[in-house]
Amino acid sequence: MTRPTNEALIMIDIQNDFCSGGALAVERGEEIVPLVNQLQNEFAVKVLTQDWHPQDHKSFADNHEGKQPYEMTEMPYGPQVLWPSHCVQGTNGAAFHKDLKNDSADLIVRKGFRPYIDSYSAFFENDHTTPTGLCGYLRERGVDTLHMVGLATDFCVRFSAVDAAKQGFNVIVHLDACRAIDLNGSLKEAMDEMQSHGVTFADEMVA
Repeated sequence: MTRPTNEALIMIDIQNDFCSGGALAVERGEEIVPLVNQLQNEFAVKVLTQDWHPQDHKSFADNHEGKQPYEMTEMPYGPQVLWPSHCVQGTNGAAFHKDLKNDSADLIVRKGFRPYIDSYSAFFENDHTTPTGLCGYLRERGVDTLHMVGLATDFCVRFSAVDAAKQGFNVIVHLDACRAIDLNGSLKEAMDEMQSHGVTFADEMVA
C-alpha cells in the first residue's frame, strides 16, 4: 500500500457484458483490467460496483414494445437511454471480468436492481435522490479522496464522479484505466461535466 488511508479506489462495472463479446461491450474495455489490478495494490480501501439488473428492467429496450436499443424514452425521473439487455442478475454477463482481482475488495455495491429506475452512479439511482449507501460507508471509513476507474467513462464513471464531487469528495478519474462508449458525443459532454464539478484527471485518455 502506497496511498494514505483516506484515499479509496472505486472500480466501476468491470463486468463481462461491458467487455469484448458482451451484450453492451465497451470497445477494448477489458484492456483496463491489468492496470486496475495493479492500482489495487496501492489502496487500503477498495470498492467494486456491479450493474445488477432484473430481466424485466425498464431501461432495457426489450421491455418496451416497438423500441430499439439506444432510443430514448421518458421515465418519471427524466430521459432514459434504452439499452440492450445486459448485466442480468446471476448471469455470466453480470459477473466481473475473469481476470479482475475482486477478492480483496472491501465492499461490492450492486446498482440498478430496482426494476423501474436505472442506476449509473455508484452513489445514487438515476432519480438523483435514492442513495446506494456508498457515501456513508466511505465517510465511516474516513475516506475523503476517491480514485475512479472502470466502464464506461461517459456513463457510470461520469455519474459516479460528479455525484461524489457533489458530496464533497476529492475525485480523480484515471483515464487510462477507463474506456468510453461515446454515444452521440457523450464522451466530450462527460469530460466537460466532470471538469465543471472539480473532478481532476490522472494520466491520458487512451484513444
